[in-house]
Parts: sequence; C-alpha cells; structure tokens
Amino acid sequence: MHPAFDQLAEDLWVFAYGSLMWRPGFAFAERVAARAVGAHRGLCVYSFVHRGTPERPGLVLGLDIGGTCRGIAYRVSARDRGATVAYLREREQVTAVYRECTRSVWLLGERERRVEALCYMVDRSHPQYAGRLSAAEQLRLVRQGHGKAGPNIDYVLSTVQELEAQGVRDAALHLIAQRLRGGHEVPPAS
Repeated sequence: MHPAFDQLAEDLWVFAYGSLMWRPGFAFAERVAARAVGAHRGLCVYSFVHRGTPERPGLVLGLDIGGTCRGIAYRVSARDRGATVAYLREREQVTAVYRECTRSVWLLGERERRVEALCYMVDRSHPQYAGRLSAAEQLRLVRQGHGKAGPNIDYVLSTVQELEAQGVRDAALHLIAQRLRGGHEVPPAS
C-alpha cells in the first residue's frame, strides 16, 4: 500500500465481508451492496485477540483468493479518509494477519459499476491462517472462542444475520450458523 494512501484527497471505498458489514465503526457517506470477484469469504483465520486467545483461539472470517464474495461497500468522504484508514488499521491489523490492498468491487443496484475499494485479504503465509478446516473443527473453534470483542458465536451469528438481511446465502457459513443455533451436529471428519 502506498505510504500516503490514507492522505489522498478523494473519497474512499471500503469493502466489508464480515463484522464491518454489521459494525463498521467509522463514518460513511454511502452504504451499497457489493460483490468482489476473485476472492471469497471463509472462516479461515485463527483469532487470538478479538474472538479468542492464543491458548483458546476462535475463528474469524478472511477474504481469501478465488471465487466471489457478496458484501457491503462503504463510501467514506475524503475528509474522513485518514481517520477511517487509521481506525481500520488498528482494528484489522492488530496481528497483521490481513494484507491491506485495493481491489475492484462491483457496486450492485439499479446500475452496477466498478470501484476500487480498500480490502483486507488474508495473508496465507501468516501463522494465524487456518486454511480450509472441516465444519466440525470450525464449530469447535467458534464455540470455544471468546476474546476482547466477545464470544465468537456472536460474531458468526451476527454476520449471518446481516447476510440474510441482504438476501445473501453463504452456504458454508449458514451451515455453521445452523449448527450453532442448535441444528444437527456436523459429523467429525473421517
């Protein structure tokens, strides 16, 4: 990321795919349904701070390579750009498990259009990258996780609730949420 990225005198778009959808924590001028192409949402990051600890990690979402991801794009006014980037770096980069980058995302609605948006992509080389875990292992980690921001279960269920409000179904995440809400257990991996 360019060192003066936070100081550019233009509006900023931020792509949200997890908790930023339902708890952005920054001022924004516009909120639009959006789609990122070439990346997907997945429970692929061990959480050692916000939703777990190093001794009892939780599991949070990462934007990983491949596929597509529906989420929210926020337009932040130029005057709030620096404060927003600083806030996001403090929130998202506490353990540097994400790579801060810009990506093309499609704003959805009456007329689709493409914008460059700030994204936090998971760093696959980071020790907190969990990769593709079985549903049973995801459930175990989510159930045990509790960190500075609260229970990991609340994080997953709030994300699914926001996706449902948008009319979006994320099959893997919805399966985990169903199990967390008391649905059938996921059989252990063979």
